[in-house]
Amino acid sequence: MFKSDLEIAQAAKLAPITEIARDLGIEDRIEQYGHYKAKIGLDVMDVEQPDGKLILVTAISPTRAGEGKTTVTVGLGQGLAHIGKKSVIALREPSLGPVMGIKGGAAGGGYSQVLPMEDLNLHFTGDIHAITTANNAICALVDNHIHQGNECDIDIENVVFKRCLDMNDRNLRQVTIGKGSAANGVERNDGFNITVASEIMAILCLATSYDDLKARIGKIIVAYTTDGQPVHVKDLEIEGAITMLLRDALKPNLVQTIEKTAAIVHGGPFANIAHGCNSVIATKTALKLGDYAVTEAGFGADLGAEKFFNIKCREAGLTPDCVVIVATIRALKMHGGVDAANLKEENVEALAAGVENLAKHIDSVTKYGVPYVVAINHFAHDTEDEVAFLMNWCGQNEHPVEISHGWADGGAGTAALAKKVVEITETTKADFHVLYPKEASFEEKILTIAQNMYGARDVVYSDEAKATLEKFRTLGYGDFLICMAKTPASLTDNPSVVGRPKDFAITINEVRISAGAGFIICLAGGVLTMPGLPKKPGALNMDLTSDGDYVGLF
Repeated sequence: MFKSDLEIAQAAKLAPITEIARDLGIEDRIEQYGHYKAKIGLDVMDVEQPDGKLILVTAISPTRAGEGKTTVTVGLGQGLAHIGKKSVIALREPSLGPVMGIKGGAAGGGYSQVLPMEDLNLHFTGDIHAITTANNAICALVDNHIHQGNECDIDIENVVFKRCLDMNDRNLRQVTIGKGSAANGVERNDGFNITVASEIMAILCLATSYDDLKARIGKIIVAYTTDGQPVHVKDLEIEGAITMLLRDALKPNLVQTIEKTAAIVHGGPFANIAHGCNSVIATKTALKLGDYAVTEAGFGADLGAEKFFNIKCREAGLTPDCVVIVATIRALKMHGGVDAANLKEENVEALAAGVENLAKHIDSVTKYGVPYVVAINHFAHDTEDEVAFLMNWCGQNEHPVEISHGWADGGAGTAALAKKVVEITETTKADFHVLYPKEASFEEKILTIAQNMYGARDVVYSDEAKATLEKFRTLGYGDFLICMAKTPASLTDNPSVVGRPKDFAITINEVRISAGAGFIICLAGGVLTMPGLPKKPGALNMDLTSDGDYVGLF
């Protein structure tokens, strides 16, 4: 019988974090958070030595069957070490919303996990709590400014910076604050985002120094005046105080994999409602510390990889050397129409239909000029005929491919994938380029993403979205990048449409600005920036024993 991820993690023997740091040559540049976690100094990313190779792990459109993108990322890092390469992985921090909800944690799985798994999936080093505090401090100071005389002439009907909480809580999407007497402040409508959708999270993940962080925070638009002009954090003269709250959170976190290879875990924006990448600082630090830096972007290539290339790489000056596209036979069968209850049954016909989703994500990745390899994340119920079909399909279409057994066998199970990645990076030079120029109009950028990454025919805008785009253009933000907020479950904006749909339009219902992050957020379909919990959340199965051991984390 298989052990659970938590049981495997709890049985593992961890090395002191000082040993992991010593192997990297940075023992004197860490601040320990207990025995197995540490913060890395910001200066490490600026050491004068060549960068390693940058490997991005992305995936097909996710399904309830699971794709195991993080498991492959961790496994690949271990696999590179297994074949004698110095590797460092860079991942995002998990949010308590999905941990307590339906998706679970983000530490990988099986024998390809980041440890300590329990700490990582819960409070970790407090980064997300610091982001929540910084975000809500801005909100408190804005409302206090209004209460104390409103010198900036803020229109209380046009305060746009929302409070946040690191939990799925649908009841907080729309709230009224300041109710009661005048002593409770000015009554107005407000709302909450989940912390991973906060602009503070995006800024922290794009900032490269304390000065950069402070400057970006100062540019945040919190509200508009009664004559329609933006009010920034710097107008309230609070950017220094907010940056102070994030001093330690800006430093990346060092932990380890189950095979004691280095892992940097830092930042955690979702890719469906934010830009979906771990911090620039974490990735740049990994590039200095390893011959291979393996990172991932959230959800499928249509969301995470697109934002990794067009936002993160562009802003940070990064050049990826190879992309790993993760697919599972289980998920491809769901894209081919198989119900989740029947995934253990062999169905090559459904696999043949569902493989079109993989084909689209491969097509999308090739548009950036970066070589790729398909990683088939193997599950126990995959049949020989199904594996043979998918391997043959890749071969016939000249897609490099390897099977990953990282969940069951760790680094040994991903050694073949690691060798393929090394071969590709040593023989094929990336011709990396972004998908659109900053100078293009908002509409041109959005259409370029929709057509090239989703396969859409057109983009449709609500009247409100059209008016907001025009307002941002008039205010001088026309060269901002685009961050699409869309369901991850489909290439369309309808989560029930699987496979590779064609002849569809993307509908933009709402547009927001993250002026400190430097991008415009376009909300497509019914996507929400404060998710809700399912009928039976994962929290129902979680517990703490009398000995202080965790139960039910996944």
